[in-house]
Amino acid sequence: MIKKASLGISVILLSFILLNSAPAQADNPVVPVTVKQLTVLDSSVEASFPALLNFKIKAAGPANISDIRLHYVIDKESFARITSEVYIDFVPGTSVNTQWIWDMRKTGGLPTGASVKYWWTVKDISGNKVETAPASISFDDNRYAWNSLIENKLTIYWYSGDMSFARELMSAAQEALTRLAKDTGAYLKAPVKIYIYANTRDLQGAMIFPQEWTGGSNFPEFGIITIGIDSNRLDWGKGALAHELTHQVVHQVTRNPYINLPTWLEEGLAMYNEGTLDASFVGVLKLALANNSLISVRSLASPFSANTNTALQSYAQSYSLLEFLVTTYGQARMLDLLTTFSQGSAYDSALKKVYGFDMDGLNALWLPYVFKRYQIAQPKTASLPPLFIRMVNEFAAGFVPDSRLAFLSGAWR
Repeated sequence: MIKKASLGISVILLSFILLNSAPAQADNPVVPVTVKQLTVLDSSVEASFPALLNFKIKAAGPANISDIRLHYVIDKESFARITSEVYIDFVPGTSVNTQWIWDMRKTGGLPTGASVKYWWTVKDISGNKVETAPASISFDDNRYAWNSLIENKLTIYWYSGDMSFARELMSAAQEALTRLAKDTGAYLKAPVKIYIYANTRDLQGAMIFPQEWTGGSNFPEFGIITIGIDSNRLDWGKGALAHELTHQVVHQVTRNPYINLPTWLEEGLAMYNEGTLDASFVGVLKLALANNSLISVRSLASPFSANTNTALQSYAQSYSLLEFLVTTYGQARMLDLLTTFSQGSAYDSALKKVYGFDMDGLNALWLPYVFKRYQIAQPKTASLPPLFIRMVNEFAAGFVPDSRLAFLSGAWR
């Protein structure tokens, strides 16, 4: 989550960063450009990772320069090309040396490895205009000397540990992609860059106002993953890597401008691709089964609760739902579901098209499976038809927030 600092703190931190960070220069600085003696003499950009990009320009001409604008485009996936334009505040004159600082603590940050393309337009009072050719800068975390290892569409960057450490992670990543393709038919279409930090402290130093519990970040639209993996927690790191890579693949396969996946499917795929469900999640799921306190599939389609216990149960149930769908209906159906979502289909419509049931129907079919799977007797309840449940849910939703929670497991409670 990105938070904003107060103005006073921002000014202090800005001075500190500019004085203490090792700047990264643009990949291809702009060469001088002249139109009717109006000349851009120099242009450059310095990066102070992770907070700042400082764009600089020098221009001169026979008439007063009256207008300078910076244009930039962030290199990431988008359904529409977005060009940002900055009006530069400066004192008009025949010679201008000015700058604009992009303070990401106010706008939100970029991941390490992100690329920004930029160019300038300069005008004078005589109506002359000059535009520079586009240049670009790679916003890299230059606090560390990164090594790299490339295999197929994956590149792992790391600075702590030897080559065997990186190869072990790469092997785990490739195995995760193979598992995912076997279970779902989904595969990586575009390259992904993975930055391995030595620990969470180093990772959090690459972020704008990180939460203290942050252990990794995923940027699907950039094709970038950042994660802190201590060599003493390699097994955890392999699982986390499989989880985040799954999100990258699923994003590439289902990307569309209309709708996101239901959360139970998005997180269930990532959890399932990690491998066998961890014992701690199994314990949470068994407790929910024993207490008859399962969350409905329809409720799990929304973002998970911020409550830790509820969130853990949501992840555990999502794993079980994916296990049920994959083991019962197979790879081809799952790939068909993902393909249907990529076309912008609504949740219930996609499930009905591929499996013949909606989320309430899935809930009703999954319940006997999960109770049997963990050898817990299913409580006797008066079952209601899925269509009736959905109609009442839709009616109640207009009066009581989150009223769907009143209907669990297709039974009146």
